[in-house]
Amino acid sequence: MREAEIRRLLAANLLCALSIVLAAVVPAFFLDGFSVLGTHLTWLCVCSVCVATLNIILHLVLKPNQSPKRRSFAYKISRFLKCCIYFFMSCILFHAIIVLYGAPLIELVTETFLFAVLLSTFTTFQCLCLLGPNIQAWIRVFSKNGATSIWESSLQITSMCSILGAWFGAFPIPLDWDRPWQVWPISCSLGATFGYMAGLIIAPLWIHWNRKQLTYKSR
Repeated sequence: MREAEIRRLLAANLLCALSIVLAAVVPAFFLDGFSVLGTHLTWLCVCSVCVATLNIILHLVLKPNQSPKRRSFAYKISRFLKCCIYFFMSCILFHAIIVLYGAPLIELVTETFLFAVLLSTFTTFQCLCLLGPNIQAWIRVFSKNGATSIWESSLQITSMCSILGAWFGAFPIPLDWDRPWQVWPISCSLGATFGYMAGLIIAPLWIHWNRKQLTYKSR
């Protein structure tokens, strides 16, 4: 396994983590009263857009899973539209799952949906950038020993860390601490964000430490 590829992955992941930090700091210079807690819905939108935009740029520049075949313009348009549909369906699915796990069904619909958009950005959007709208490839990657590259291994780790972070973030909500960050969905979205950032750091380090044991086979 080439060290240069691992360094490229680490650099890309650090840029993604930096984009989240900037999304929490930079808007305060342009929007009055902006803060992660005080204007949380605005931050959810800004964070989702920043992470999604940077992921697109990184995948266009680094081309971690580029196909050797030349694709027609019509194929690219069709692929783009499928990606948009898949992402929207992912947001709806996450929204439904979050409601089933106890989120308000009718009240705070906007908050719940924007949280679902954030989760989709951390998970589904990465799948779409790396694998495209190919459900079979998604199933392969998230099955045991299904990754065929360090980028797919990183996708596994960051996606799982994001979901676990969101799940752990729900634990403080029912406690009677009466803290501002216990308002739905602040703790869950912060948990997902910290989980995603942790996954971005853990993934290249784990791959580096286990590089001798990792053997990827093209499929």
